[in-house]
Amino acid sequence: MKVRTRFAPSPTGYLHIGGARTALFSWLYARKHGGDFVLRVEDTDLARSNADSVNAILEGMSWLGLEYDEGPFYQTQRFDRYKEVIARLLDEGKAYHCYCTREELDAMRAEQMANKEKPRYDGRCRHRTEPREGVEPVVRFRNPDDGVTVVEDMVRGRVVFQNSELDDLIIARSDGSPTYNLTVVVDDWDMEITHVIRGDDHLNNTPRQINILKSLGVEPPRYAHLPMILGPDGAKLSKRHGAVSVMQYRDDGFLPEALINYLVRLGWSHGDQEVFTLEELIELFDILDVNHSASAINPDKLLWLNQHYIKHSDPDHVARHLSWHIGNRGVDPSLPPPLRDVVVAQRERAKTLAEMAANSVYFYRDFEDYDEKAARKNLGDEAKPVLQALHAALEAVGEWTPEAIHGAVEAVAQRHDLKLGKVAQPLRVAVSGGGVSPPIDQTLSLLGRERTLARIKRALAYIEAGGDDA
Repeated sequence: MKVRTRFAPSPTGYLHIGGARTALFSWLYARKHGGDFVLRVEDTDLARSNADSVNAILEGMSWLGLEYDEGPFYQTQRFDRYKEVIARLLDEGKAYHCYCTREELDAMRAEQMANKEKPRYDGRCRHRTEPREGVEPVVRFRNPDDGVTVVEDMVRGRVVFQNSELDDLIIARSDGSPTYNLTVVVDDWDMEITHVIRGDDHLNNTPRQINILKSLGVEPPRYAHLPMILGPDGAKLSKRHGAVSVMQYRDDGFLPEALINYLVRLGWSHGDQEVFTLEELIELFDILDVNHSASAINPDKLLWLNQHYIKHSDPDHVARHLSWHIGNRGVDPSLPPPLRDVVVAQRERAKTLAEMAANSVYFYRDFEDYDEKAARKNLGDEAKPVLQALHAALEAVGEWTPEAIHGAVEAVAQRHDLKLGKVAQPLRVAVSGGGVSPPIDQTLSLLGRERTLARIKRALAYIEAGGDDA
């Protein structure tokens, strides 16, 4: 049997991290077993589904690198198939028309609650043979009255449901449109899904779906219900916890592999190992090892992972992702200096790509103002002769390399009987606008001779003007 998993989001918003983790676990399980990963868009909620949400899901999947083997399939394009199955269930007596009005159902539930009974449909239309004038019926599935339905869950273990507790759920609305529990059953059947990995909020739907599948003579897939993800405070994850959309993490400067590594550790582990390559994840991941208790997000852990990947990934790879952030700041990333070189220079001091981009804009265009504190400390009258000497020394440098630049700066320091830092720091503020940059020889090498000399002149004019930018 070939393993076939699926990710089946509803396009009613962005791809959130809970959905992304579900997609990741499904993708990893399929890849580990040489199977297929199917993307299905459950868009039957016509009032809430929209094209923007579909695009947001596809964009999130693409950014994470979770490529799918089949799909995307759209449920709205399969209505004829659902109606065919509903008709079959009606013909075989496994479903029936229900003519109960909303008022009657409300009264029934109120009476059950007053009697301290579990509210559920009592099957009163099961044996109705005549239609009811003026009422468009729904279609209900005739659930077994007795016995149990067992879910051998790959995460939670054996879960037993009493069929007497499962009411006859609606599988088609009064307008003929199919409901979730019917469409998901037909889709999993037609698409030959072998393993359904999804959030544990779906666990109560599973025995109902199993019973529908069995009524159709279909062997149900294996199920794995993942525990929810909580906020750092242990509460249900919500917008107030910060980034919950996958693309928000992109916007905030995280690498996709850092988020992948972070998500997989929300409920799964392999010893004490924290960092995994994708190849290691495919080899080591097993849905049977997923913890059945909820996991809480840890923003500090994600930042740590992201910094690790920024430091240790191929600079060309990091540069491709940095390009978006640089472009977002109005800078053409194709201009010199090469982004790869910027990544190498900046990667030791950036936790996110957004931070790296913000701290690298001065390589590409002039800054507006000096950092007030850094300028007050480093661009006083005492810095003027040092900067003048640096301008002359750097202007005379032959080949503009870090080594030649370092030699020129060091020579100025010796000539003025100063420590290297006392020379490098005024120069750093002059060329970058602030007190932090990569090593000064790297910084000037990336800036280029012309821009470096122009900025030293600007700093000298600033000092001449008594601390006012000229």
